[in-house]
Amino acid sequence: MLQALRNKIHGWPAAVVLGVSVFAVAFFGIESYFVSRVDTYVAKVGDHEISQQDWQNRMNELRQQIAQNPNAPFTAADLEKPELKQQILDGMIGQALLLKANTDLGLAVSDVSVREAIGSDPGFAVNGQFSPDAYKAILSMQGMSPAMYESKIRTDLGNQIIPQAIFSTTLVSDADVDGFFRLQLQQRDLRFVEVPRPSLTDATVADTDIDAFYKSHVADYTTPEQVSVQYLEVKQADLKIGEPTDAQLHEFYDKFKQRYAQPEQREVSHILIDVPKNATPEQQKAALEKAKKIAAEATPENFAKLAADNSEDLGSKRSGGDLGWLEKGVANAAFDTALFSMKKGEITKEPVLSPEEGYHIIWLRDAREGDAKPFADVRAQLAADWAKGEGERLYNERAGQLADLAERNPGSLDAAAKELGVEIRTSPMFGREGGEGLAANPKFVAAAFADDVLNQGNNSSLVQVDKGDAIVIHLSKHAAAAPKNLADVRDVIRQRILDERVDALAKKQADEIVAQAAKGGDIAALAKAPVRTLPALERGKLSAIKDAPQAVLQQAFTLPRPVDGKPTWSVVRTDGAAYAIVAVDKVTDGDPSKVAKADRDSLRGQMTAAMARAATSEYIDALKASGEIKIAQDRM
Repeated sequence: MLQALRNKIHGWPAAVVLGVSVFAVAFFGIESYFVSRVDTYVAKVGDHEISQQDWQNRMNELRQQIAQNPNAPFTAADLEKPELKQQILDGMIGQALLLKANTDLGLAVSDVSVREAIGSDPGFAVNGQFSPDAYKAILSMQGMSPAMYESKIRTDLGNQIIPQAIFSTTLVSDADVDGFFRLQLQQRDLRFVEVPRPSLTDATVADTDIDAFYKSHVADYTTPEQVSVQYLEVKQADLKIGEPTDAQLHEFYDKFKQRYAQPEQREVSHILIDVPKNATPEQQKAALEKAKKIAAEATPENFAKLAADNSEDLGSKRSGGDLGWLEKGVANAAFDTALFSMKKGEITKEPVLSPEEGYHIIWLRDAREGDAKPFADVRAQLAADWAKGEGERLYNERAGQLADLAERNPGSLDAAAKELGVEIRTSPMFGREGGEGLAANPKFVAAAFADDVLNQGNNSSLVQVDKGDAIVIHLSKHAAAAPKNLADVRDVIRQRILDERVDALAKKQADEIVAQAAKGGDIAALAKAPVRTLPALERGKLSAIKDAPQAVLQQAFTLPRPVDGKPTWSVVRTDGAAYAIVAVDKVTDGDPSKVAKADRDSLRGQMTAAMARAATSEYIDALKASGEIKIAQDRM
């Protein structure tokens, strides 16, 4: 075959074909014949890709938040709903657009801002002070390096640059505030009368009417779907921890000694002379000369003024360059080394260059030496801390084993129960609205009715029903929804039909009374019931009124203002399945001048935040409209 092919490609046709082939390879690149690109992004914003790893990380963060917060607004099962997934992805796209806008506008997060954000996080504090050891230990437990975490914080801060700028430029006028208080403090004079429910002259209901009503309302007379589930539960409170040995306490003390000590600290001020990224040699030289000049002039007496006039660290220049008390490891390596080699009261003679920032002139104002408490003095606290940590460790270990065993044996809880020595419990029947005991917990109910459990017959994933309380569920019994027999609900339906007839007649009578009252008729005589008057009702205090139907009060504040002294009328249904007739006789707006300044300022802040959120949302929508965004729904 190859020889036949060779025989056929002799001559000028073969030369033409070969020439075209060589040209194609030369022009397009031979790699295109061997390399094919496979897109894996979930969304693409311009050139930035939101990868499947980014997507999974975000979903995992939300699952962890749900597990740690029993009162979370949604459950882990909700995260599988397409509409919620889209909302989450929209949020990630919005963040990507804000970061791109930062780049386009030349906005960036400084290292100082990142350092201040981390240093002020109470999660890394020991005895009220930032602890580098605690910082590193916590990140290690989360599988993150300091560089990874700092990058995350830089991104988080970057997402806030434009929203904060919008907030700072959002103005709420006095007229806006006054307008709110005019409505909030508005008073209305109203009258109302509750119309007695009429009686039917004919209470006959034909069987055909009952049959037709049943068929058109069969969902109202259906026994709801119910399940009973088996479950295994691990509770931290039930775990036996035991007493720690001295060796264990000593080991714990050595590992977390910073918790029981005052770390070495330095109180410091600085002046920052910024060096731009990709600075030219001339720019670097100019920055160094400026920094040297300031360092030569700096004294403890004029340092604050020099910082206010020259420092390019916007976060500290307003306070004279004050950075407060710092521990080792908080600042970058160059700054840290210089700071902890200085003597109290000293100002650096030579500027200190730190990467990504620039030149620092440092003034060490005060120093505190580290002070560790002896083991014997903190033994009781050590024992309590050890027990707390050991309880959490055992619980996480036990819950992890339960989750792993349930996943490896998805068709039953028997293997997990035997391995862990935990009793399998069975719940009573309950529906999607919940039940008693654990079935009152929305997360428990959601797991029981999840497709994987209800339809596939598998064990659920680990469900964190409360802090320190985790379960795995397996379906025990399932009763599908079923219509009730008509014979069993015939009397209920007959009464419902009669009630609806009475309601329709009551509404008709109330409408007729309003029509006549609007023409000047006597409302009490027309309704044949006493009229109640409620003067000077205030909009913000309706819930405190207990002797009038709330439906009447709410309706009164939705009606138009009276015109030419004539009241405005309305019919409203009350909680007792009756109707009331409402008349608004007078409207008096609130007086904003009587509102305390603190209340005005509080409202202004709330209105500013709300308007800024709306403006930020509109800004992101504009970025979406003008940007190139691609979404891969199948990768979510």
